[in-house]
Amino acid sequence: MSRITSTFAELGPRKALIPYITAGDPHPSDTVGLLHALVRGGADILELGVPFSDPMADGPVIQRAAERALVHRVSLRDVLAMVREFRRQDTQTPVVLMGYANPIERMGLSNFAQAARDAGVDGVLVVDYPPEEAEAFTAAMRAEKLDPIFLLAPTSSDARIAQVGLLASGYVYYVSLRGVTGAAHLDVDAVSAVFPRLRTQLKLPIGVGFGIRDAASARSVARVADAVVIGSALVQLVEKAGPDNAEHELQDFMAGIRAALDEETSA
Repeated sequence: MSRITSTFAELGPRKALIPYITAGDPHPSDTVGLLHALVRGGADILELGVPFSDPMADGPVIQRAAERALVHRVSLRDVLAMVREFRRQDTQTPVVLMGYANPIERMGLSNFAQAARDAGVDGVLVVDYPPEEAEAFTAAMRAEKLDPIFLLAPTSSDARIAQVGLLASGYVYYVSLRGVTGAAHLDVDAVSAVFPRLRTQLKLPIGVGFGIRDAASARSVARVADAVVIGSALVQLVEKAGPDNAEHELQDFMAGIRAALDEETSA
């Protein structure tokens, strides 16, 4: 059983809180401390973004974070080194790498999978590996006991949902809206309406992200989802707080979201 699967099993009826930050933002030396701050604030699973020069699924907030990291020439191997350092103190919290195919293809699928396993990565989500073209990726991940995680969206067909159900493990990431990260027009009713269709074809936990910015929106999504994914709001907080205050502010923000999710479970 993977760390991700174990985490969901241990949560029981509680909802998983999955924060995202970009590796190397605002500086490579800050990332590990920020990850630990997220865990102290109540994170159950961590998503760590791999900086890329053309992040097609991301809005301006995460684009700027990737640009700040790339100024310091943060590479995929650097990100794996950050995970390895994080594992020196935390051997329990699952870490999912989220990014794009180009850096992985350059390293080679098999080499990447082995390096990710050795660093302590638990799952990998590649935005531009559609499930119809991801058999090699999935095989490489499973060979190293890593969870391949896939995106679904409001536009996903029944055929794509079924394909994701066959390939994915760990959890499935449902994009709540048509657009990029950081959008503010979250429609919880629309998310709720699609979940019965998802549940009939997916046996994995379903996390919802894109457009979740605060405790109220997180709690609303938690009424239907198994996990809440928050990214742009955290990256924006890091951007505004600066390196001296980011850890403290991330921890406090996460604690507020964690409390809201637990209140929803109790209700």
